[in-house]
Amino acid sequence: MTMKDSIYDKLIRITAKENVLKDEPLKEHLYTKLGGKTDYYVTPENYGEVQEIVRLANKEDVDFTLLGNGSNLIVRDGGIRGIVMNLQKLCSIKREGDAVIAESGARIIDTSRYALQERLSGLEFACGIPGSVGGALYMNAGAYGGEVKDVLRSALVCTKDGELKTLQADELDLNYRTSNIPDNGYIVLEATFDLKEGAYEEIKAVMDDLTEKRESKQPLEYPSCGSVFKRPPGYFAGKLIQDSNLQGVQIGGAQVSTKHAGFIVNVDDATANEYIKLIEHVQATVYEKFGVALEREVRIIGEEKQ
Repeated sequence: MTMKDSIYDKLIRITAKENVLKDEPLKEHLYTKLGGKTDYYVTPENYGEVQEIVRLANKEDVDFTLLGNGSNLIVRDGGIRGIVMNLQKLCSIKREGDAVIAESGARIIDTSRYALQERLSGLEFACGIPGSVGGALYMNAGAYGGEVKDVLRSALVCTKDGELKTLQADELDLNYRTSNIPDNGYIVLEATFDLKEGAYEEIKAVMDDLTEKRESKQPLEYPSCGSVFKRPPGYFAGKLIQDSNLQGVQIGGAQVSTKHAGFIVNVDDATANEYIKLIEHVQATVYEKFGVALEREVRIIGEEKQ
């Protein structure tokens, strides 16, 4: 039995066989539709399975990567070795008092819509953010003047040793598009959001307005990683890119969106390498023209293609 077969057999003893895929193309699970394969793609169904998979990876010294719903991520063309875990099956959302508790794999958009149905206000800003709840905490996601840290009470996480731990929001160092979650190797399992009673029509009106703004301005018709760059102090990334005459510029199948300069879209079966080269070209051009260093918001992981 090979090492690969051995890990597979151990994984399917932890979770159902259909939850473990070998040599899975990650482009099938990413908004960019880019990226190579992973050795094992695992979708656990409960917190206990998450803990056991983490402990297995530690014991067998196998590389381990947590994948959100793939909205703010680029995987290189060589893919990712070892185990890639996706928590998409942990997606329940419930209410307790004026709080909403959402599991990590739930979409933050769906959590926002659930809050609306419960007539709870505070998550309106998230109605157009395409990430998962876990991903939203990971990067303190925000839009239209709101961000996760404004409403987060606490998070249940699995540590890199496979232990469960409840952390208060102020223990996560939530700042502009950052947290200490990656540095500590935490896997977010659920989040508790403190919200306030509100009027359904008022909450819905705000969400409808934000949805219209998003759909009219963002190139949602093409695969993309979402907003590529953080907002530089004193500037808007999209405006700097637009003023650098970069809209429509293309490398292979990757293009700086003609609809919103802050987006890079996959218009013609781009490779991850082409997409990354275009990001680097945008950064170099904007720096040369304006002296502003654009910092990526999107994460890039994985191996180069050999």
